[in-house]
Amino acid sequence: MVAGCASCAAVLSGCGHPSPPVTLVHTTVPAPPSPSGHSDSGLSIGPAGIDTVGGWLPDGVTLSPFDSANPALGQLDPALLMAVQDAARSAQAEGIELRVTSGWRSKGFQQRLFDDGVLKYGGVEAAAEFVKTPESSKHVTGQAIDIGPPDAARWLAVHGRRFGLCQVYANEMWHFELAADAQGNCPPLLPNAAG
Repeated sequence: MVAGCASCAAVLSGCGHPSPPVTLVHTTVPAPPSPSGHSDSGLSIGPAGIDTVGGWLPDGVTLSPFDSANPALGQLDPALLMAVQDAARSAQAEGIELRVTSGWRSKGFQQRLFDDGVLKYGGVEAAAEFVKTPESSKHVTGQAIDIGPPDAARWLAVHGRRFGLCQVYANEMWHFELAADAQGNCPPLLPNAAG
């Protein structure tokens, strides 16, 4: 799932889906707190020494898949990053620009997203449909990436299996993981992050 994905609502509405509440999680993540220090990797560290913003991108900010100096990409699984870069090159040849709206996230930032979801949706079960806990999020392990704008997410949903990339959740057309089998088949879509 993506924080700062201003184009997520357009992805869904552009594909004939009404904009579900999930887009609210992506567009209403508050700005990070002022950090009290920085880690060696340049990530912001909150007052309790917990990185609550690692991987956060401000609304409207996206990354080139080749900007691996940013921790959101630099801390991704190298195989995932390579697959996304290969897909980006292929998409570019067809006039489509893939942009990264979210990649790796710190455990603290993922917890913050989950906590925000619990408040927004009124409980843990409801939030779990839209955002995973730090213990279960593939973003925290660097094994998930979110792609925009809408035309790029649609392109990757159709062509991603050539690169091993699969859309995982039916309610998140922007979320991709390396999930294709040896024959290039993607697993069936899960209805949402809760499964």
